[in-house]
Amino acid sequence: MSRADDIDVRPITASEFTDWLRAVNTGFLRVPALTEEEIEGRRGKFVEGRYLGAFDHGRCVATFRSFDQELTAVGGASVPADAISGVTVTATHRRRGLLSRMMARDLAAAKERGDVVATLIAAEYPIYGRYGFGPATTMAEWTIDVPRAGLDARWAGPADGGRIDLVEGEDVRKLGPELHERLRRGLPGAIDRDETWWKVNTGALLFDPSWKTPFFAVYRSASGEVEGMAAYDVDDNWGDAKQPLNTATVRWLLGVTPAAERALWEYLCSVDWVVKVKSGWRAPDDLLPHFLPDPRAAGITSVADWLWVRILDVVRALEARTYEGQGTLVLEIAGVDGLTGGRYRLEASPEGASCTPTTESAELGLGLGELGALWLGDESAVRLAALGRVREERAGAARKADALLRTPRRPWCPDMF
Repeated sequence: MSRADDIDVRPITASEFTDWLRAVNTGFLRVPALTEEEIEGRRGKFVEGRYLGAFDHGRCVATFRSFDQELTAVGGASVPADAISGVTVTATHRRRGLLSRMMARDLAAAKERGDVVATLIAAEYPIYGRYGFGPATTMAEWTIDVPRAGLDARWAGPADGGRIDLVEGEDVRKLGPELHERLRRGLPGAIDRDETWWKVNTGALLFDPSWKTPFFAVYRSASGEVEGMAAYDVDDNWGDAKQPLNTATVRWLLGVTPAAERALWEYLCSVDWVVKVKSGWRAPDDLLPHFLPDPRAAGITSVADWLWVRILDVVRALEARTYEGQGTLVLEIAGVDGLTGGRYRLEASPEGASCTPTTESAELGLGLGELGALWLGDESAVRLAALGRVREERAGAARKADALLRTPRRPWCPDMF
C-alpha cells in the first residue's frame, strides 16, 4: 500500500483525460469502459487546471472537477460559483486524505479567482460538512395516480387560451435557453445552463451511449409567448385484459408562470394510456399537488437534500441577496480551513444590505456549513439552534436571523451537475 505522501495530487493533463474519466466511472460504480464518442463529447468540457487527479504509480485513483457557474441568490442577483463535480476516490485508496487535498487546492483557487460560493450535489450526506458545505436546498419527487387525480378525462387543452405543442430537440435548443434564464432570474438556488447542457439533454451531443430521446412539450400563452417546457419519457407497460399501465417520467419541467406549470401537468396526466406520472426533481413546496382536484393523488416518493453551498466570501454573499425585513445581526462564523471565517455585522433592509467585519459582541455563532444552509433562505436558525448547530450568544438571536434570512417560497435547484 502506497503512503499518502507518495500519491501525487495535481491537475491532470489533456493526455490523462481518458484515464481520469475511467476513474470517475469506477468511483461511481459505472462500467469503466468508455466509447470514443463519450470521450470526445466530454473532452469539450476540459479546462486545464480545473480537473484534479490523485496518481499512484501513474494510475488515477481519485478525481475532482470544478467549473464556473452562476448561482441565483435571494432577490435574483447572480453570484459566481465554483461548481464541484466528478468527485471520487477509488475503493483501494480510501482514508488517505486524497479528497481533502483536492478540496483544499480547489477552494483556495476559487477564493483567489473571486468566487463568492462553492456548490455541489452530494452523493453521500456525511462527507462535505467538514469542508464547510451546508445543504441549502431540498428536492422532492411526486408520483401522480392519474385516475385518482380528479382531472377531466375529456381535457383537450389549456383553459386559459394557451396551447401545448410537441416539438423536436432542435426547437428546444432554440427556445429553451431564454425560457430557462427567465426562470433562473427569479428562482433562488437555480444555476445557469450552458450550450452543452442543451445539446446533451436534447441528444445533439451524446455522453451516454444508452441515451433515449424523450418527448418534448412546449406551452405557449394565449399571446403566443413560450412560458413552459417539459421533457418526459413513457414506458410500455400493459396489464391483464390489455389494460394500459404506462408511466410518464418527467426529466425536467420549466414554467415561468403557474398557468404554464398547471397546463403542462394537466397535459401529462391527459396522455392516453398513462396512469402514473413521476414528477422528477421538484421544489419541496411545489404547486404540483394542488393543481389536482385531489392533491392526495400526488404522493411524495422522495425528499432529500439537494444543492450544498459553501460560502467563500461572507461579505459579498450576504450583500448579494435581498431581505424582506429590516435589522442588524452580528455573526461569529467559525472557519474550517483559514479561507473564510470571522465576526461580521450584517445590516439589512428591503433597500439593501451591508456586511462588514466587526469587533462587536457576537449575537449568533455558527459554522460555515450552517451559514451555507441559511444563505438561500431555506433553513431556520431557530431549528438549527434547537439541534445545537448554532449558538445564541444573545437571547432571541436565532429568531432575529430567521426574520431576516428566511424566504416566503423555498429555494430550488432544478439541475444535477
